[in-house]
Amino acid sequence: MIRCMACLMGLTLVSLPHSPKIYTPAREAKMFQVANRFLDTLDAPQKQKAQYAFNSDERLNWHYVPIKRNGIPMKELNEAQQKAATELLRTGLSVRGLEKVNQIRELENVLKEIEKGSGPVRDPDMYFVTIFGQPSEKGSWGWRYEGHHLSLNWTVLNGKVIASSPQFLGTNPGEVRSGALKGRRVLAREEDLGYGLIHALTDEQRKTAIINEKAPPDVITEAKRQVDILEHTGLPYNSMTKEQQGILLTLIREYAIVQNPTIAQQRLEAVRKAGLDKIVFAWMGGTEKGTGNYYRVQGSTFLIEYDNTQNNNNHVHSVWRDFKGDFGVDLLAQHYQNFAHRGGQHFLHDHDHDESDHQH
Repeated sequence: MIRCMACLMGLTLVSLPHSPKIYTPAREAKMFQVANRFLDTLDAPQKQKAQYAFNSDERLNWHYVPIKRNGIPMKELNEAQQKAATELLRTGLSVRGLEKVNQIRELENVLKEIEKGSGPVRDPDMYFVTIFGQPSEKGSWGWRYEGHHLSLNWTVLNGKVIASSPQFLGTNPGEVRSGALKGRRVLAREEDLGYGLIHALTDEQRKTAIINEKAPPDVITEAKRQVDILEHTGLPYNSMTKEQQGILLTLIREYAIVQNPTIAQQRLEAVRKAGLDKIVFAWMGGTEKGTGNYYRVQGSTFLIEYDNTQNNNNHVHSVWRDFKGDFGVDLLAQHYQNFAHRGGQHFLHDHDHDESDHQH
């Protein structure tokens, strides 16, 4: 019955990798080169907007609502510069991830039509690129792509992406119900897999999985700079059947593969290494489409949250957080501590600007 349900939903059930699968690191190896090519297209005033010191507080200043942002917006870039920015984005995202990002940007035009000037400024080109530090094959640097309903953050150390979270994707409308884009559901898989899992559970399992009859108004962690493990309630992975576990793992994979294949693989391997038995699935709110609902998938090292409660339950927020990996803060601290123990110096800012050259 459960397998049939998954088939009807068109879901491909997967298992997380048991052993490393070889992926070319080409994307990450050239990320610093592509970032520098983007910076090289900018004039001095543009670069002043786009680039911050790696240790700047701005690196942790993320959000997903339509607010004033720091960085260089796509709107202020010419065609060649926009192309360079897009090429940088391609180094961090998968083909599917880039498609989701572009479709989320397009929803700004839908909101513009719906609101007819009554809401915030809606513009698919008001998405910002911000570089932290000097992109290099050695040392630490990072970058961000952010705007309404998007926040993508990467931290790079010695040529390798060591952090790709927070990763936030949202949609309003969750399902476009009129106009040229009618029927579009950018985060359809995230929604359908969540419903697929809650519907695949037995009545007894649902009593454990559903931790509240009412969903919260947003993802619980919001835009906090650092998050701790939430209340570890819900249905454990080990209390699910193989088929149910397959849906859960497919759901986790859907969030991971927003990133390029190398980063996604590293995420999935980290999830398995931390222990699938530590994963808990929790649900709040209604279990039928159209009702306000929330779910989370929480392990010992990561958290996925999904919320669809705003705008008559047609406004989705979704996020991937790493408890000790967001912005690479803990990973960088550990690296430089180990470096210092080997007789080196503690250079957290080896590729930073002189702060006097960049006043914000």
